[in-house]
Amino acid sequence: MISLKRVGILAHPLRPQTAPIAERIAETLKQRHIATWQFITWAEEDVQTPVSEADMVIAIGGDGAMLRAARVCAPFHVPVLGINSGQLGFLTEIHDLSQWDKALERLLQDDCWIEERMMLTATVLNAAGAVISHGDALNDVVVSGSVAGRMVQIETYIDGDWATTYRADGLVIATATGSTAYALALGGPILPPELRNILIVPAAPHLSMDRPLVLSEGATVEVMATPQYPRDLALTLDGSPLHTLQAGQRARIQASECVSRFIRLRERNYFYRSLLDRLEPRVDRHEGTASRIESRSDKESNA
Repeated sequence: MISLKRVGILAHPLRPQTAPIAERIAETLKQRHIATWQFITWAEEDVQTPVSEADMVIAIGGDGAMLRAARVCAPFHVPVLGINSGQLGFLTEIHDLSQWDKALERLLQDDCWIEERMMLTATVLNAAGAVISHGDALNDVVVSGSVAGRMVQIETYIDGDWATTYRADGLVIATATGSTAYALALGGPILPPELRNILIVPAAPHLSMDRPLVLSEGATVEVMATPQYPRDLALTLDGSPLHTLQAGQRARIQASECVSRFIRLRERNYFYRSLLDRLEPRVDRHEGTASRIESRSDKESNA
């Protein structure tokens, strides 16, 4: 059960149509005697204090807005409800902007559940092992050349042991959530969101390891430029720059202590249908004698 005494609303600064929706949501919540705050233009560092005091955050936008909201909410265990005003909206729960009021009514009646998703943390270390920078990602950590289109050599260690040296445009280290993002475009496998695995997928590998690797949740991945090929490596978290690895520096990627929480109104098995409707938009929904095969337990309970 979600206790709702204070709710935050994060609109999208580049989509003007989200501002009036945020105002109407805030007014509806106030009529229910629920305290609210809202931001139209915001940065992650600007909203940490109000987020830390919220019971829930409503994010309006596309998947980019959801990633930003998830990163800022995860350290405070605050769940996020996403309202889509973007393109794909993999992470949002309400896909029709005009249906926010019906969805909100269900939420207020506690007709929902919370989905938890693993995150990654990236730590940049200097040659002496001191921490230079760090940050969390919900989708992926991407290591690439600081100059676009230039191949780099990336020494990769798993649990402290050398695994391989990638010669590629870059390397994507992703969560199950990120397996349907950049990693999928590179030919990586699709992992359901409840899995707590770390996925490594090279981008345009040349005469080196070209298969994705799926690691356990407890694995630690370390990457650095090869001494023989000492080019700077750009490190990004969910598409946002974190640091440029220079000679002697390395990045350590592992499961984060933080977990993203999303409020869901759909059934718990929503993932595959939602994914395939986007991957196969020209394939009609099944219209045969049954659109769902009952499991044995379903049949026994219906007998």
